[in-house]
Amino acid sequence: MFPAKLNSQLTLNALRRIYHGAYHPCLYSLSNCFFHMERRRTRDRLHSESSVLRREFYSQSAIRPSLRLQETQHYGRRSFSLSAATIVNSAPASVQPYLRLMRLDKPIGTWLLYLPCTWSIALAADPGCLPHLGILTLFGTGALLMRGAGCTINDMWDKDFDKKVARTATRPIASGEISRMQALVFLGGQLSLALGVLLCLNYYSIALGAASLSLVVTYPLMKRITYWPQFVLGLTFNWGALLGWSAVKGSCDWSVCLPLYFSGVMWTLIYDTIYAHQDKEDDIKVGVKSTALRFQEQTKPWLSGFTVAMMSGLVAAGVNAEQTLPYYAVLSTVAVHLAHQIYTLDINKPEDCWKKFVSNRNLGLLLFLGIVAGNLWKERRETLLQNEEAVR
Repeated sequence: MFPAKLNSQLTLNALRRIYHGAYHPCLYSLSNCFFHMERRRTRDRLHSESSVLRREFYSQSAIRPSLRLQETQHYGRRSFSLSAATIVNSAPASVQPYLRLMRLDKPIGTWLLYLPCTWSIALAADPGCLPHLGILTLFGTGALLMRGAGCTINDMWDKDFDKKVARTATRPIASGEISRMQALVFLGGQLSLALGVLLCLNYYSIALGAASLSLVVTYPLMKRITYWPQFVLGLTFNWGALLGWSAVKGSCDWSVCLPLYFSGVMWTLIYDTIYAHQDKEDDIKVGVKSTALRFQEQTKPWLSGFTVAMMSGLVAAGVNAEQTLPYYAVLSTVAVHLAHQIYTLDINKPEDCWKKFVSNRNLGLLLFLGIVAGNLWKERRETLLQNEEAVR
């Protein structure tokens, strides 16, 4: 490429010298034409080479970059895409292993822990009122910390198992980036911060929250003992369905909280069984158990049963909380969403299992919005009843 470029440049210089020597007027046009053609050829070659480099870079990357300059089709504008993984990758190198240990780069778990809390807080709000923003923020912070603590405990227990599985072999403890002692100190810091959040609540809620710690510690061991570790995870992940109501009201109304908690446990059995199908081959190799291995080809009937149980619990919670039309309208949408998940699920395709698993965040948000809308509708219904009584 360089000799060709040198020859073309020498030819161009010779033409320019001929022109400046005034040998013939038409040679100026020839020189000018040659100059523009050479510049266009160089520009096209550079553009082609840069395109090839970009394709090679993205094809060779194991993980697509989360923050990238994206060219849109609208008037050549560009936009940035920011994700949790980008935040982790932008942190100092010494901090990144700890952020990955608490799964800060994979926020779906935090969402699934947080959403049952939001349902309970929204159900406990006064008629016609939005849920308490301060309590929602506290529980969001607590969910982030406790999910991180749970992942740290899980990785400490599973260090030897994680080394044998390709998907988990790069986790900080399994890969040796963080020692068990360092992880233990980090766990203490997370639990201390989570305790600070818990102490912001009333005494009833503090006691109730502290009672969940035994589930957080023992859950990672369940996969060694039973084919139902997802059930224990459901008991752990949905504790916020009890805690959220007590944080607002001062104590639990069990006629609302228990059906809501039961529904959350059924929901966890649905999405985490789907998740477990990604790892079933590795689970067999390392000798751990899951509902995916328990149900196998009968997974869809089991998930359908869990869906019926979940919806029944949500209806019972709504009736006891005196919910209104918008709530039940959203429940029908939630039921359709779950039915579509189960019907279209391919348990033998890990990428499809992951897609279905992640979609449960949207389902949980949809239910939260339905509870809020139903609560706001209560004020309108009560106003109409008061007007009817005044007319009578």
